[in-house]
Amino acid sequence: MDTLLLGCPSTAKRPCCSLPSDPLVLTASHRVSISRPDPMDRLLESFLGLSDSTSTLSLDISFDRLLESRPCDSDQNDMIERAMRLGSVLLEAGKRSARKRATMHNAVVWALPPDLTTKVFSVLDTQSVCYAAATCTLFRKCTMDPLCYANIDLTAEVPRVNNVVVSTFIQRAGKVLQSLKLGIVPGPTASPGSSQPLVYTIRNSADAPGFSWNDKRSRQGKESSSLTRSCLSSLSGDSDAPGARLRRLHLYNIERMDNAALCAALSACPSLLDLEIVGLFSSNSHVELRQTLESVSKYCHLIERLYFEASKAGRDDSLKWSTCNDLVKNCPHITSLALRGFKLHDNKVRVLVKGFHKLKYLDFSTSYSITGGFLRNLGGDAGGNQLEVLILRDCMHLKEVEVVRMCTAVIAGDFKILRHLDISNREGLASEGDWYHRCYSTRDIPVKQLLEERPGFCLVAEFPPEGSFIDIEQMVGNEAYSDLSSSSQPSSQTSDGSGTLFTSSTESSYNSDQGSGNEDGREASYIIYEESSDEVDFLVG
Repeated sequence: MDTLLLGCPSTAKRPCCSLPSDPLVLTASHRVSISRPDPMDRLLESFLGLSDSTSTLSLDISFDRLLESRPCDSDQNDMIERAMRLGSVLLEAGKRSARKRATMHNAVVWALPPDLTTKVFSVLDTQSVCYAAATCTLFRKCTMDPLCYANIDLTAEVPRVNNVVVSTFIQRAGKVLQSLKLGIVPGPTASPGSSQPLVYTIRNSADAPGFSWNDKRSRQGKESSSLTRSCLSSLSGDSDAPGARLRRLHLYNIERMDNAALCAALSACPSLLDLEIVGLFSSNSHVELRQTLESVSKYCHLIERLYFEASKAGRDDSLKWSTCNDLVKNCPHITSLALRGFKLHDNKVRVLVKGFHKLKYLDFSTSYSITGGFLRNLGGDAGGNQLEVLILRDCMHLKEVEVVRMCTAVIAGDFKILRHLDISNREGLASEGDWYHRCYSTRDIPVKQLLEERPGFCLVAEFPPEGSFIDIEQMVGNEAYSDLSSSSQPSSQTSDGSGTLFTSSTESSYNSDQGSGNEDGREASYIIYEESSDEVDFLVG
């Protein structure tokens, strides 16, 4: 027998696998195959072999017998706890292995290389990036690239993020950060029996989101934002700090912000082109218009668009002459200016309008004290020659006589580029002699001549029916003009009933507030939804 075996080398015993000659280069699989099987492996394999319902029932009965064999309650409780811990450990091990296999699967079936995948993710909004990162490990790795956070938008209708989340995003973006939007943006609510939003406001849809300071009233009594004054601290640092290249900064209803923190953030953003702040200016806030504009004037010399909106009209009266002069001198590139809800005087406003020679878009809606006198003699070379859009909606002190002078100047050839004028007012226009007497029509405004002279001109003049407004003396006696006026419903009636002279709020383009496997044998060519997690957990995890 021995001779037969020696003479027949093909039948000699051979190892089941070839091993490297050098024992130091043994692979993990080789080491496992030649090592002694672990008792735990055998036990676990036997345990996992109980896959059918009968075996599972036997396991349940067996556990009950073991539990009853324990003499006292403490031993039984201990056994139950150990069984639960063991089950939890086994469950986590199974999930972890499933994620690993899913990642390998996704890496094979996903058609795009990592660099191109990152490029795609970089054009998504912030919430979509979070959803993608929570899908699988493959996408999570791709979303770690700074380009995915170049434009951060963490606005929401309810508080969802805190300072840690904001800081994490900013740090991930690093020096590629271009845009940052934070805060609470309430959604519009429709009035009963109407498809139109309750918000009575107007703004350029290309420049601003669809909400206004009136929306903030619907948020009173609800949970406030968890962001505090330090939410922008990550923008500051050395020359390579994230704020150094920031182009757009929008802040909405961050009630715990103060002047010092906001000014510190603006000082770290010398490249800022677009600044929008809504709901931070009020009697209860620690942010005021004057100091904010002074910071812009000092640090943001490239700024092109300023949009400031107070939470309540007429509360902030901090604007000074010197502030206006410095802003005009140090920020000559401003083309869009909106100061809504502030207590502004015509002489200060005139300094701004006359000084910004590139100004195209101007919005003083809901601003207190403006009469319209600042528009006199501005149509030629005096500062208003580049103006395209002028919005004076719901300016309580706007006088009819100033509107007439303005329209007459347009007919005479001034304001040659102006194409949109909004003089709508829910309390009507003020009369020249008696301020308490209000005007509810355009019969004294040369509308017909204006439209004949400028056929493409858009005049928006919406007024409530005469006699349907709140008594002016009563309104002035109240603390907040905005609190009363914002409760009234907008009127959709035109002034003269012709239907051809005016553009309603729903028609105007400037009124945007109204807004795993292959189990069935088919080819597996899809991305596995590997793991589910909240996007905020991903941000701070």
